[in-house]
Amino acid sequence: MEILTTNPSAIDERATDQRLESLLAELTLEEKVQLLTGRDFWTTWPLEKIGLRRMLFSDGPTGVRGEVWDEREPSMNFPSAAAISSSWDPAIADRLGAASAVEARRKGVDVVLGPTINLHRSPLGGRHFEAFSEDPVLTAELAAAYVSGVQRNGVGATPKHYIANDSETDRFTVDVKVGDRPLRELYLLAFEKAIVESKAWLVMSAYNSINGATATENDLLETPLNSEWGFDGVVISDWTAVRSINSANSSQDLAMPGPEGPWGEALVVAVKSGQVPEAAIDRKVLRILQLAARVGALEGFDAVAAEPADVEDPIAFAREASAAGTVMVKNDGVLPLDPASVARVAVIGHNARYARTQGGGSATVVPEKIVTPLDGIREVFGSDKVTYSVGAVVQEGIAELPLEQITNPVTGTPGVRVRFLDSNGQELFAEDRRSTALVWFGGDAPISASSMVQFHTIYTPEETGPVLLGFSTVGHGRIFVDGVLAREATIEATGTDLGAAFLAPPSVSVAVQATAGVPLEVRIELDTGDREGALSNALAVTIGVEADDADPNALIRDAVEAARAAEIAVVVVGTNSRVESEGYDRTSLELPGLQDRLVRAVAAANPRTIVIVNSGSPVLLPWRGEVAATLIGYFGGQEFGNALTDILTGATEPGGRLPTTWPATQEDVPVINVTPAADGTLTYDEGIHIGYRAWLKAGATPAYEFGYGLGYTNWTLDTVDAPAEAWPNDVVPVAVTLTNTGERAGKNVVQVYAEKQGSAVDRPVRWLVASTPVWAEPGETVTAVLDVPTRLLAYWDNGWTYEPGDYNLRVGTSVTALPLEATLKLSAAVQEGAA
Repeated sequence: MEILTTNPSAIDERATDQRLESLLAELTLEEKVQLLTGRDFWTTWPLEKIGLRRMLFSDGPTGVRGEVWDEREPSMNFPSAAAISSSWDPAIADRLGAASAVEARRKGVDVVLGPTINLHRSPLGGRHFEAFSEDPVLTAELAAAYVSGVQRNGVGATPKHYIANDSETDRFTVDVKVGDRPLRELYLLAFEKAIVESKAWLVMSAYNSINGATATENDLLETPLNSEWGFDGVVISDWTAVRSINSANSSQDLAMPGPEGPWGEALVVAVKSGQVPEAAIDRKVLRILQLAARVGALEGFDAVAAEPADVEDPIAFAREASAAGTVMVKNDGVLPLDPASVARVAVIGHNARYARTQGGGSATVVPEKIVTPLDGIREVFGSDKVTYSVGAVVQEGIAELPLEQITNPVTGTPGVRVRFLDSNGQELFAEDRRSTALVWFGGDAPISASSMVQFHTIYTPEETGPVLLGFSTVGHGRIFVDGVLAREATIEATGTDLGAAFLAPPSVSVAVQATAGVPLEVRIELDTGDREGALSNALAVTIGVEADDADPNALIRDAVEAARAAEIAVVVVGTNSRVESEGYDRTSLELPGLQDRLVRAVAAANPRTIVIVNSGSPVLLPWRGEVAATLIGYFGGQEFGNALTDILTGATEPGGRLPTTWPATQEDVPVINVTPAADGTLTYDEGIHIGYRAWLKAGATPAYEFGYGLGYTNWTLDTVDAPAEAWPNDVVPVAVTLTNTGERAGKNVVQVYAEKQGSAVDRPVRWLVASTPVWAEPGETVTAVLDVPTRLLAYWDNGWTYEPGDYNLRVGTSVTALPLEATLKLSAAVQEGAA
């Protein structure tokens, strides 16, 4: 007699599978193959006969852009992943996921292309800001929380880039050589929890090769992803990462973008010839249909219902998350400040006025409003008490024209008129825009059909003097000022990376004499004909001004005088879009321009100098011992300025702890290489020792270690209690008691590391196995219970292998500040087959 399960979820899953298989049976081979390549840059093919609508994907690790890159349809700009991870708080990552899902649904988006889970293997990684941490366990916790927050609200999440895509140099062609142990114990471990526990609906395969096979044709797509982890979702390619029919024989499900690609009709032929089994096609289609059912794109299936409780004020959350991820690494007592008792504040720095709230590349969104550090400080301390000096130029290339200084000559409203013209000069399309930093990915603009695009605005300068007016893009263009041709030039792409050439192109400019308040008619013409390739129907251009760095000494002198005349000097230093962006890695960890010289000069003039670091990843801080306080704010999102002011005034605790080691010098960094060898390979010869593990192995001392950060109160770590013995696949509870001994409420982050003395195999000196944020009132004693999976004590040797014996569990507040210790005996019982 057959016994049927009474598990409702199992019954529902079986019924869903049967319905999807019946829909699959209605499709021809040609229809099935069509579903495996995108319809255009951001969407999949609809198929009316089975009730399938298109699905819309959007970039969205820390903001959801939507189908168009358009300031008229703004998006929330949340703090970067590096800032989120500095909170060490899965609840913050979960709320970010939920807020992203709300944004996605507002914009009609079904799938968010994030989170980015690649590790901070080298601080030179150009996309460092977009990923969480150098540690796989911390990364896994935060990524899994983000995925849960997104998918709980009916939107698909896409952990990326699978796998070992930890740098940008030659990312399309590099072959990463990595051993089984680091692959399993570091790079795959960072992904595992988002798949196994949060059950991500998609995974994005990377551009690079791993051990000789491209990611889209790699066995790693099947094992461990499907066979071990139980992944039942869609493997979507990074854009243009699928390169051949061979990938159809791998567990690669969807090739993006479309409509062209390496599959299509060629794949139909390959199936008919027996080169690719139709069963492989059917499996891919079923997964795409299942995704459609989950997000509500398939008739007859209810989408996962959003959770009303997850809807919160996104601006308030962005402000809170930015503060939670801001790390205070020094404070000699100058902070927090009482605005009422401060007579004058000198705000200094290019990034104070033109803050970077996000990194460059595909993760970019267009927010409605950005609060800069200067804005936030003026608001709280009073504009009449705040002076501003640029101090040192950070900007490279063109910065867009401020909206309040440009007028659309057709409408008379703030903005610019954009016209697409054919070869005869006839207008094909026109639109009124509110920005001069413009990107077209999709939308109605007929880029491929036009011969020229024309930008027309009236620009009213604020200051008298020469202005370097220009544009950045790839192609040929002309600059007209008051009807006169001022410059004509052709801009060639630098490097071979398509994304970098598109989103961070070089620029040209011309010096124009400006008078404050006197309008200039500006017209830029760009030739758009003969465009080829994947971006033939896409366009990115910024029109604006280059920074004038003709007299850098004068800029520093002005800043020093302002600092000397003030009670408090706040210097904001940081990177620019030429330093941290998708498509290229960094060559130096130094701050660009003369910022180090600026900080030292200001600190010498005013001992109460506070520095805010506005970078997405580690930079060198050679003056760190000369200033009164230092805050690492990362790319803090659109509420960056308000969050910083909350911390400066003590309204909010600086909640961050470093998720990545910050070096004192570049020469000290033990793992730094991101450049492939001449044969195109990049060998991870450091094995399992990256990040703080590599620093500990080398015996080197960084500027600030992993896990480090200060708050506005003091703590004691009192006791630790853990079981004396555990077995493979156990979860061990570790109870830590700590007391807030200060005079105000505060946050701490309890961290548990494991050590194995005399191990039979190569081990890190210590490695993170658990962490949790803790809050307490003044004088309050709290107990945090952290779950330590014994799986994190195992090492990979053709399976998870448990070495019996004693393990030290070290407990503290950074990788080197570990005052408490417990000994855990890992038993050899049930060793065989335990994995």
